Amino acid sequence: MSLKPPLTELEIKTADSGFYKGFTKDVTITAKVLVAALILWAVAFPTQAAGVLSKFNTLILASFNYWYIYVVAFFVVVCLGLAIWPSTGRMRLGNEDDRPEFTNFSWFSMMFGAGMGIGMLTYSTGEPIYHFQTNPDVIQGLVAGGTAETVRSAYKWSFLHWGLSPWGAYALTGLALAFFAYRRGLPLTIRSSLVPLFGNRMSGVIGHAVDVVAVIATVLGVAQTLGFGVEQFVAGLARIGVGDWLMVTTEDGGQKASVAAVILSLIIIMGASTLSALSGVGKGIKWLSNINMGLSFFLLAFFLIFGSTMFGLKSLFIGLYDYLVAFPSMMFTVWSDDGTEVGKALEGWQGGWTIFYWAWWIAFAPFVGLFLARISRGRTIREYVLGAMLVPSVMCFVWFALVGGTAIDLELSGLANNTILGTGLSDQLYATLAVLLSDGMAWVFSVVVAVLLLTYLVTSADSAVLIINTINAAGDEGPKARPHIIFWGAALAFVVGALLIIGGLGAIQTAMVIGALPFSAVMALMGVSLIKAIIRDGIRARKGLPVTAREIAGE
Repeated sequence: MSLKPPLTELEIKTADSGFYKGFTKDVTITAKVLVAALILWAVAFPTQAAGVLSKFNTLILASFNYWYIYVVAFFVVVCLGLAIWPSTGRMRLGNEDDRPEFTNFSWFSMMFGAGMGIGMLTYSTGEPIYHFQTNPDVIQGLVAGGTAETVRSAYKWSFLHWGLSPWGAYALTGLALAFFAYRRGLPLTIRSSLVPLFGNRMSGVIGHAVDVVAVIATVLGVAQTLGFGVEQFVAGLARIGVGDWLMVTTEDGGQKASVAAVILSLIIIMGASTLSALSGVGKGIKWLSNINMGLSFFLLAFFLIFGSTMFGLKSLFIGLYDYLVAFPSMMFTVWSDDGTEVGKALEGWQGGWTIFYWAWWIAFAPFVGLFLARISRGRTIREYVLGAMLVPSVMCFVWFALVGGTAIDLELSGLANNTILGTGLSDQLYATLAVLLSDGMAWVFSVVVAVLLLTYLVTSADSAVLIINTINAAGDEGPKARPHIIFWGAALAFVVGALLIIGGLGAIQTAMVIGALPFSAVMALMGVSLIKAIIRDGIRARKGLPVTAREIAGE
C-alpha cells in the first residue's frame, strides 16, 4: 500500500492590510452579516422571529432527534475507543519528544475550571430537583415522582447530561484540533481537522463554510450560557434587594428578568468582558479566573460541610453506580411519539432535556475544544481523553450531588415547604440558601453567588470573543484588532438581549438548537477524519515513514 506524506501546510488567505488585516475576510464578513441579520430580525420583527424559530425547533426535534442522540454517542465511542486501543492511546499530541507544557496538577486544575461555570451554578440545583419530580422512570411508572425512591433515578438522568457525553463532544473537538495542529503543523482552526477528507480544498470555499458554521455555533452556544447566567444574576440581585423592578411576572405566574434588568446586566457584563478582551489574556482575566476558582471551592466546601452531606454523598456514589450501569442504554435510547400518552411524554422530556443539552454541548464545542487543545500539547491521546472526559465529569457529579442533594433533602424533610420546587430555575440555588441559612447569612451567600456568576459571565464572554477572532484569523491567536473585539462583544450582548426579550431563555434555546445542527455534521466529519488520519499514521509508523510535520521536514 503506497501512502503519500500527510498534508502539513494549508494555505488560508488572510488580508495583508486594511481593516481586516490578519483575518480571513470571507469567514469574518460572512459570520458578521449572519449574526447581524439574526439580531436585526429579532429586534425588528420579534413576533415573526419567535414564531419562525419555534417552528424550526419543532421540525428539528421531530426530524433530527435520532441524529443528535446517535452523533453524540459516536463522539463518546470514538474518544474512548482511541484512548483504549493500545497503539492509538500511546500517540502523542505533538512530536514524539514533546512533553506536556503543564504539570498534571495544573492541567487537572484547568480541566476542573473548564468543568465549572455558569451552567453548573444554574443546573446543579435545578436539574436534580426537576428530575426528582419527573423523569423517564417516573413517566413510565417505575417510581413515584417527588418521593425518596425517585432520588436515584433523578441523579441517573442528571449525570447523563453532565457526564461522559458532553465531555466526549468537547474532547473530540479538542483532540482533532490538537492532533492536526501539533502533529501536522496545520493552523489551529476547525477546518484543519477535515484535511484528511477534503485535502487542499479546505483552503477555499468549503473551509470558509466550516469556519463560519463554527463561529455561528459558538455565538449561539455562548449566548445560551450567557442567557442562563444573566437570568440567574438578575435573580440574585433581586434576592440581595436591589429592587423589585428587576423581575416581572410571566403569563404562567412565574418570574423572569425584566427588559431593563437584562439590558443593565448585559451592559455590565459585556462592557467588562470587552475591556478584558481588548487587553488580551493579561492580568485582568487571570485575576478574575483566580476569584471565580476561589469562590467556587468556597461554595462547594460550604455545601459539603453545612449542607445535607451524607444525603449528598450517598446520592453521589449510588447515582454514579446507576449511571455507569445504565449509560450504554441511555446513550442510545431515542423516544418518539407512538400514539400513547407515555410515548408522547417521553418524547417531550427527551426533546426538552437530552436533545437540548446535546445541541448546547455541540454548539459550545468549538469554544471548549480550542481551550482543551491549547493546554494539552505533548499529552498522549490516552492521557488527553481520560483527563478531558473523566475529571470534569466527576467534578460535575460532585456539585450536583452536594448542592442538588441539599435542595432535595430540604424538600423531602419538609423544611423547604415547596419554596425550592415552587420557584424558577434561575432562583433555585438562592432559594436553597434561603432555607438553609438565616436571613443575614442567606443575603451574604447570595452576594457570593452573584459575584461568582459575574466573574464567570465576564470570563466566558471574554474567552468567546477571543476564540471567535482566532477562528476568523485562520487559527492565528495574534491579530485581535480592537474594532473586531468590540463588534463581537456587542454582537454577543445583542444576541442574548434580543432573544431574551422576544422569548426569554426559550428563544435562545431554540436558536441554539438550530445553529448547532450544521456544526454537528462538521463534528461527525471531524471524528471520521481523525480516525482516518490516525489509522494512516499507524501504517506509516510501522513502515518507518515520517508522520509528524517536523519528521516530514527532516528536522
